[in-house]
Amino acid sequence: MGIADRRIQYETAGLDVDDLLPNPIDLLLRWYHQAEEAGAAEPNAMVVSTLDEQGHPDARVVLARGISTDGITFFTNRQSAKGIQIAHNNKAAATFAWLQLHRSVRVRGTIAVASDQASDEYFASRPRSSQIGAWASPQSEPLGTREDLNDRVEEVEERFAGVDVPRPPHWGGYVLSIDSIEFWQGRPSRLHDRFRYTLNGSVWRAERLAP
Repeated sequence: MGIADRRIQYETAGLDVDDLLPNPIDLLLRWYHQAEEAGAAEPNAMVVSTLDEQGHPDARVVLARGISTDGITFFTNRQSAKGIQIAHNNKAAATFAWLQLHRSVRVRGTIAVASDQASDEYFASRPRSSQIGAWASPQSEPLGTREDLNDRVEEVEERFAGVDVPRPPHWGGYVLSIDSIEFWQGRPSRLHDRFRYTLNGSVWRAERLAP
């Protein structure tokens, strides 16, 4: 079957006004937990999109590590391509996709640096091998061979042998605030249900969008 010939009907109960919640963060958390219960692989995976200095878009998959009224928190190397782009332009978008449930959520907002305390606490909770990797990998930079990376890992392991691995100064969290958020529920015949929330002062306003 060719890509153009692939057809799947989205048979779901849909999303209607009565299914919405006053605060879309609560609905996002509900959908996340339902995706988790449905056995979705990496239900906290999201695509974060940013712009480089020339205005070219970049997108990559990261793991959300917190969802609250403050926004969506994720962690990364701040010297990576995404970190450099965020420092230049902190406007960003994120997309969750839970294909088993025929659902996706799109978020637009502004990214801010998370607190040192939040970054320290999360880094301390990571497996030691991941902590080592955060020091060893010059994320997004050209790398000669896999052996070069392995050598860097070995050097970091020796450096921190027998002691706790501290958080690298170039590694930490970001919080994507939510200025607008769209909930998409697949329906038959591509007549999907879409609702977009936008923040007006301190009040969220929801409106239905055409599929």
